Amino acid sequence: MESSQLELNSKLLNSCYDGDSELVQELLDFGATVFCSDETGRTPLHFAAASGDVKTIECVLNAGIPWNSIDDGKYSAGDYALQTANSKEAYDYLVEFGYKTELVLKNLGKSNVPITTVDTSTEEFKNIKESNKESQDLGKETSINKELASNIDYLNSPITYIGDRLLDAQNNGVMMEWEEPIMYQHALAMCKRNDELPTSTSEPKLKVLNVGFGMGIIDSILQTFNPKLHVIVEAHKDVYNFMISQGWDKKPNVIILFGRWQDKLPELQEIGKFDAIFFDTFGEFYQDLHQFHTSIFGIKDKILLEPSGIYSFFNGLGGHNLLFHDVYCKVVNYDLNLLGVDTKFVPVVVDDDSISEEAWKGINRPYWMLQQYNLPICTLKKQS
Repeated sequence: MESSQLELNSKLLNSCYDGDSELVQELLDFGATVFCSDETGRTPLHFAAASGDVKTIECVLNAGIPWNSIDDGKYSAGDYALQTANSKEAYDYLVEFGYKTELVLKNLGKSNVPITTVDTSTEEFKNIKESNKESQDLGKETSINKELASNIDYLNSPITYIGDRLLDAQNNGVMMEWEEPIMYQHALAMCKRNDELPTSTSEPKLKVLNVGFGMGIIDSILQTFNPKLHVIVEAHKDVYNFMISQGWDKKPNVIILFGRWQDKLPELQEIGKFDAIFFDTFGEFYQDLHQFHTSIFGIKDKILLEPSGIYSFFNGLGGHNLLFHDVYCKVVNYDLNLLGVDTKFVPVVVDDDSISEEAWKGINRPYWMLQQYNLPICTLKKQS
């Protein structure tokens, strides 16, 4: 790169940090590239967010830089807005911009939620930089999940139960024991009725469905509430064999459906509506979660949830970064609303030990690193 271009880009980064939106626009018009970065991978968006100036943030986003860019330390613009600028206004603007962008990309079939970033050191960022596509295309992301096996590959690969964790063949965490307090809160939210919680001695009333057994954490909790019927859908052979070894097939109120949930929908329809439904699968994209929502809520005479029932899911959407998580919570809320479902997110504090470096030792990619978990509680809208 010529020294004049380097100097121009350096001025752009400095003016972004100063929050000088007019100068930023002048530099961009003069030929500075919004796809430049410093030696630590910080882009004009990071510097603009650090300034806290919304107009400057708007300027660089409109120039085409992806809203979800991360620097070499895996920090997003949202981190800089909150931690450096201490500006909720700037952070909220980033959330709203990311949300609107994801809706556009989702409708174009180009969005890969849940875990989405654009790393400034990757070929993808360089390709975006070189091609200088229109701004609505520049949010096109590479999901970390693309580096994982696809759902089918995951199901055909071995997984291993090791102490407090369940790992896939690439040492990615499928489920870990630290989730137990969160899963308990999910179970409470789904099973409590009129502020009363069923016990092991209560009259069996609830029909519950869980998609994705994993380590059996939430299913074990659900059993303590003495459900009338407890249906579990599990697609991985190793997990299914583990369930059998633990005697889940011998529990009188449990039905195990071995296979992908997509293939088990007819059987679920035959069983009928459920009072509580939980969804927590591994190796799938947001499109799969949305497909599940469409399958259980999208056709009026095939809705799987009772009118008074409660649905929830493991909300790991963008769980490694607060900005991404907040954006994707808005996306899923929007999609569920279109399906006639009200969603509220209940904050649950995550223990510091659960997101410590030691807790994730040996895990290829931590899937949750936030201090607050937003637990979704979903109910059908009242029919007028």
